[in-house]
Amino acid sequence: MDKQVLESSEERTFQYQNSLPSLPVPPLDESLKKYLDAVKPFLNQEEYQRTEDIVKKFENGIGKELHQKLLERAKTRRNWLEDWWLNVAYLDLRISTQIYCNIGGPGPFIENYWPPKEGTQIERASVNIWHTLKYWDLLRAEKVAIERSKNAVLDMSQFRMLFCTCKIPGVTRDSICNYFKTETEGECPSHLVVLCRGRMFTFDAIHEGNMLNPAEIFRQLTYIQKRCHSEPDGPGLAALTSEERTKWAEIREYLIDLDPKNLTLLEKIQRSLFVVCLDDSSPYATPENYSEVTRMGLTGDPTVRWGDKSYNIIFFSNGTCSAFCDHSPFDAMALVTMLSYAEGEINESEGKWKGSDKVRDIPWPEELVFTVDQKIMNEIECAKESYYKKVSDLQLVSYAFTSFGKALIRKKKLHPDTFVQLALQLAYYKCHGRPGCCYETATTRRFYHGRTETIRSCTVEAVEWCKSMLDPSASAYQREQLMLKAFAKHNKMRKECENGKGFDRHLLGLLLIAQEQGLPVPELFVDTAFTTSGGGGNFVLSTSLTGYTKFSGSALPMVHHGYGFFYAIRDDRIVVTCSSWKSCPETDAEVLCRTVFQCFQDMLQLTVTAQL
Repeated sequence: MDKQVLESSEERTFQYQNSLPSLPVPPLDESLKKYLDAVKPFLNQEEYQRTEDIVKKFENGIGKELHQKLLERAKTRRNWLEDWWLNVAYLDLRISTQIYCNIGGPGPFIENYWPPKEGTQIERASVNIWHTLKYWDLLRAEKVAIERSKNAVLDMSQFRMLFCTCKIPGVTRDSICNYFKTETEGECPSHLVVLCRGRMFTFDAIHEGNMLNPAEIFRQLTYIQKRCHSEPDGPGLAALTSEERTKWAEIREYLIDLDPKNLTLLEKIQRSLFVVCLDDSSPYATPENYSEVTRMGLTGDPTVRWGDKSYNIIFFSNGTCSAFCDHSPFDAMALVTMLSYAEGEINESEGKWKGSDKVRDIPWPEELVFTVDQKIMNEIECAKESYYKKVSDLQLVSYAFTSFGKALIRKKKLHPDTFVQLALQLAYYKCHGRPGCCYETATTRRFYHGRTETIRSCTVEAVEWCKSMLDPSASAYQREQLMLKAFAKHNKMRKECENGKGFDRHLLGLLLIAQEQGLPVPELFVDTAFTTSGGGGNFVLSTSLTGYTKFSGSALPMVHHGYGFFYAIRDDRIVVTCSSWKSCPETDAEVLCRTVFQCFQDMLQLTVTAQL
């Protein structure tokens, strides 16, 4: 199949990287106008007046200066935001990024050829790993198809981060190291690291110039598992990656000082293609209910996952699996593209390996044995205790809404993503009696090294519509008209954001310029309206579409009284993953999710009733 798709005459994966347009800086007046519009639903008349005055003052005063300086910065950089974003959104964070920032999601293989079944873990892992290695091979040969939106070429640089990438903790700021190279660039590491029962092993995925086949991978994994199951558990060093960042950085330094060999072993993990995690639990999973496997994927045993690795693939004892990734080097869609490739290949071969079962005489896996002392053992225990305490507070549900999906929504001439976002706005309004400030991810990958922009889904138009839905005196016709207005507004915002005309990243840029210049924080950013409307990472609803694929996934809520809300839209269903914190009495992920499903029905009903 690869052969037809990727003939050598075709374009190469990274060939347009240097001709992508630079990330633009939008005009100041436009961004501020959009910002004022976005804060409106959260303020009364008097508060709005006050914020409007602050914004006007900013626009004619310090804002103008900061904007000029931002334009200067953008002249010398193809992406003025890139380093800033990486630092502010990810590398400067001192909390446990493994818990609060990592992303993950279950494999949908249970729906076709791999229903949960004990005794299948190693066999399925071997097939899945093999297809992932094939993808790595295609990427090195630059034969992965370039993604496009309408006709625009999208930036492909995040794909380089899927393999051989790891975050390194720093005392004040982390860093990312990436050892991936294409064939033309040179040598690329080719070993895997396997975590099992607190121990770590490594083996090369290439032997004498040829990739290991599934039978060979099976032999390696079986060897590791047999050893781990018949010998005492290892120290579980990987749990340290779940610590707060400064603490982990200090422990890591101590570990290296203890024995320089420990650094060599850490580098082995950092450089590896990806990490394979053999987890002893057997999460429940059905095509309609992915809750447990998603929760275990995101917050399972910390000793069998390397939280800083850009890609961990977790295989559970019952043959279910999950991806688990550090979010800093890429956004979810690069991962989803790779996972969808593997899924297509696995389905095409009905979940089996149909090639040769010949096993060459390859070297056995080698164990990575760290030198540890009592202090390290104590730190590992502390890390595990703190980890389980934090993650036990998580409420997470992942259900499939199966009444309809993209096909029917499109038939009604509505945008499926907007459909879900507005249902969420209505559901939040019903559950909480007020508008919920919401962050939806838009991609800015049509620009060089573009990542994301914020679509603020809680618009004046959405709130007007929500109110009409709860107002018994509103007619179906009025409700539908308001709904269509809300749809049009959201679609317009998405388009603007994708074209570099959003305002959140622009405002962040202005704030960071002020900070860099040692200037006081402008009033706009300390105004309560800024925070109440979600600014500064205070969005109550943190949301994203994980694409029109079978891959759903999740991150955790941004704030304690908030929700994580992630969804995959398929032709016949919508799979929603919703999370909240149990210790917050106001929020309930289960209730919000069920309410959203009811709102899906109500919105569809509206398109019918209003026509009568």
